[in-house]
Amino acid sequence: MKFKPLAFIINIAIPLGIGYVGSIFTAESVKTWYKTLNKPSFNPPDSLFAPVWTTLFVLIGISAYLVWQKRAQIENFPRTVAIYLIQLLLNLMWSFIFFYVKKIDLALFEIIIFLIVIIINARVFYKIDKTAGLLFIPYILWVSFATLLTYNIFILN
Repeated sequence: MKFKPLAFIINIAIPLGIGYVGSIFTAESVKTWYKTLNKPSFNPPDSLFAPVWTTLFVLIGISAYLVWQKRAQIENFPRTVAIYLIQLLLNLMWSFIFFYVKKIDLALFEIIIFLIVIIINARVFYKIDKTAGLLFIPYILWVSFATLLTYNIFILN
């Protein structure tokens, strides 16, 4: 397939844009409320989150581009897009619930659903393009870790 630079950039810009909006909900809370929470010993330093999420959003965008390139061959492309957009929305909602609304219990419930939808998205993408599905593995691992972290923050607070 021929490389389409504009489509590639747009597909990467979408998850990065979602991440940027999420950072708006997060920024103030990280400096104030989040610092007051009891956290487990394995809580990473705050400085790690932005580069990890940026990397993950780029991988997600590349994955989406690979699927987009095969859109004509996908039996139900709108369904595939819907699953992808739902997991991006759930990503954004977690930041909103946890950092902006400050509801750790609701964020824990939401991140479990979010993780399930990411796994579904990865499987759907994998069936279309193996590389696209495999690019979701770091995302699944990180959100699994974030789920464990959210659970522990919930328990400790």
